[in-house]
Amino acid sequence: MVFLTRKTFLFFCLVFMAQTLFSQVSQEKLVEAFSKSYGFEKNSNYKASIEELKTVYDAGSYEINLRIGWLTYNAGQMEESVKYYGIAQKLMPYSEEARFGLILPKAAQAKWDEVVGLYSGILEINPGNTVALYRLGLVYYNRKDYSKAYPLFKKVVNLYPFGYDGMLMLGWTSYFLGNFNEAKLLFNKVVLYNPGDKSAMEGLKLIK
Repeated sequence: MVFLTRKTFLFFCLVFMAQTLFSQVSQEKLVEAFSKSYGFEKNSNYKASIEELKTVYDAGSYEINLRIGWLTYNAGQMEESVKYYGIAQKLMPYSEEARFGLILPKAAQAKWDEVVGLYSGILEINPGNTVALYRLGLVYYNRKDYSKAYPLFKKVVNLYPFGYDGMLMLGWTSYFLGNFNEAKLLFNKVVLYNPGDKSAMEGLKLIK
């Protein structure tokens, strides 16, 4: 009975060692694949960079799917990029980077309503994300929907009162909404940040 117990113990030790070794080899292969992929990407060989990662592809790996989403986007494979970024987003539902990644091919396909939905999703998770606030503001601004752009840029400026991009875009949005006093104030602040700024100086001339 004692012999069987020892034999069983030895068996489990061997299994554990084998599993540990397997994990180490798998990690080594994963690191090697990522390393080679970065090398190919550096030379703009996106096809080879993608194929390298596919040799170790795991549908449950957030990191692999996120990276393939990025590489396929750079390779001009927008549908593939949407696919892999989408998988990454499902794997990590609260991930902001996956949504930001997914926005890239969606924007390239001019699917602006979906882009708006993705930015809105980021802001539901993190209402103070200034990148999402600013970029969503730009989408509405370019649509000439200034009433929707205004509160987004306003929040950016509230969070970063002397930030160039926020001040400038809030200035122009205020101008198109007819809030000339606010626009003038903001354009003058932009000039303090960047003396002689062409866009701000143009806005000030229009107000005068």
